[in-house]
Formats: sequence, C-alpha cells, structure tokens
Amino acid sequence: MKILVIGPSWVGDMVMSQSLYITLKQQYPNAIIDVMAPAWCKPILERMPEVNQAIGMPLGHGDFNLLGRRALGKELGHQNYDRAYICPNSAKSALIPWFANIPKRIGWKGEMRYGLLNDLRTNKKSFQFMVERYVALAHPESDMIDSSSLGGLDTLPRPSLTINDITQKAAINTFNLSTESKVIGLCPGAEFGPAKKWPETHYAEVAHAMCQQGHHVWLFGSDKDLDTCNGIKEKVPVDFHTQIHVLAGKTSLIEAVDLLGACETVISNDSGLMHVAAAVGCNVVAVYGSTSPKYTPPLAKNVEIVHTDIECRPCFKRECQFKHLKCLSELSPRQVLNSIKKLEAIQVSSC
Repeated sequence: MKILVIGPSWVGDMVMSQSLYITLKQQYPNAIIDVMAPAWCKPILERMPEVNQAIGMPLGHGDFNLLGRRALGKELGHQNYDRAYICPNSAKSALIPWFANIPKRIGWKGEMRYGLLNDLRTNKKSFQFMVERYVALAHPESDMIDSSSLGGLDTLPRPSLTINDITQKAAINTFNLSTESKVIGLCPGAEFGPAKKWPETHYAEVAHAMCQQGHHVWLFGSDKDLDTCNGIKEKVPVDFHTQIHVLAGKTSLIEAVDLLGACETVISNDSGLMHVAAAVGCNVVAVYGSTSPKYTPPLAKNVEIVHTDIECRPCFKRECQFKHLKCLSELSPRQVLNSIKKLEAIQVSSC
C-alpha cells in the first residue's frame, strides 16, 4: 500500500502526527508512507522511521494557488497512491490529493471539503486530544465513536524521534558544549504570543538554582527568542555564566532536536519545542499560561504540567485581555523546581 499524508505546518503538530504514522505501520507493516509538508519539516520527518520520504510543499502556508496545487496533484498522480490522509483542516490542503486522483482521501470535516474528501469524518469533537484525532483517522469511521474507542491517551503510540549520535556529537562540538554534567534545557519562547511566555525572571531563577546544583543550562529557540534567552542569562549571577549556553537562533531545527536529546530535563512553554523535547525522551516540565493541556499535552513518558488556576484561565488568547498575565507571573519558580526534583527522582528510581 502506498500512502500520502498531507502533514501539518507547525512543529508541535508535525511531531504529534507521528502517532498516525506509527499506527498505520502497525496496521500495514509493508505500507510506504510519504508525507508532504513545508521544507523545514523535512529534517523532523527524516527522524521518523515510519516515513519513507518527505515531499516538500513548494507553496506557502497561506497560498491558495489553485493552478499550482493542480500541477502538484497531477505530478503526484503518477505515484499511484492508494490513499491519502489530510491532517490540516483547510480546503486547500485537500486539493492536491483530489487532483492526484487518489482513490481514498481521509480527513476531518473542516472548511468546505465535501467531495474533496471521500472518507469525511464529522465527529472530531468526540476526540479531546489532537493526537487522538490524528490516530482516529487510521481506523474505520464505524469503529471511532469517541475517545474511548482508542482506549485512552496512555494507550496511544507516542511520538519518538530518532537521535543521531554522530550529528549529536557534532552539534555538541560545534557549539562548544559539554555533557559531563547534567544538562537542563530551557525553551522560553512561544510563537503563539506573550500569553504563553513564562516570565524571564522566573526562568532565570530556575537557571540559577540548576547552576548551583552543578547543572549546565542550554537555552533553545529561534532568532525571535534570542533577546529573551540573553535576558534570562543576564539575570543569573555572572559567576554562573560559564554554565549557561544560549543556543537560540544559532542551531538548525535538527541540531536543536539532537541537543534537546542530550538534556535530562526540559522546561518549556506550550510550544513546538516542548513536543520535540517529549519526543526525544526528555523529562518535560510544561508551563501553561493562556492555553490548556487538555488539547495538546506533551506526550513524554515523564512529564509534569504546571499552571495556575486563576478564574480567567485558560482563555486561549495570544495576549492577556486584562494586561496582567497573572496566569504566568503567579506561577512560581518554586513550583517548577519542585517538578524538576520530582521528575529526577522518578528517573533515578527507574534506573
């Protein structure tokens, strides 16, 4: 069987979609699974053993380009795919498999997709978690009544990105890092907006405490997170600066994957890197502000989810409508430090 997947466009969603590929390979061990996704996804997909190849999506995320999608579909039509799974909800994401004339096209009801999909699922709200929605697509619709049909979140296959030892060592050498001491990763950015970002002062307090315990602290993120990461380092006493390494904006995505794989514990806002950290086997402390873990929790083996319980949370807004960000500012560093201690105790007891 040849399968085409139209993959998600965000880091966290792409990582979670691996649970779909794992399920498909369990059902069809000899299936060939190709995933069409933005070019930046290719290194991530190459770390998923279930994926045969990543096909670059040359069109931009918001680019409808009907003629371009028709041309892509006609080109893919020569590959003789048996079925397609469409992860995004947009109508344009369903056009390429339709133009490719793939016999079975499976996805959730989203924008006007009647006809484009011929196995259209309509009970999405019966599945609480995004990963459940991905995995449910791999099963016949008649078997997927609600979340209980899958047996619960803990029974689903978890994303598991392969770490390449050679490229990991190369990245460690490139950035003059050391793993002789325990490494704590911090992911203080959030593409979604400031209502997801735990304060720099709180991250700095955690970094300081970890340095005092002899740990090294690696700060991850994109170019946009560089000022935040530098600000955290500057708030830690200078005596500990040799233990703190700002990697934001310096690593490629796949270097970040390998370096996160060298961390024992990662503290992260609700972001794509949180899901990467979970998928490479780290202990994860997930910090939630305006959003909720009831939709896209980190799927790590050892995870602590921390948040406040103030009345206005979760609001799912990018910026605080009350201008106080109490859902984040009132989440104390001590709570996160206690979570790290708990996770490290679990790790020790399981060894």
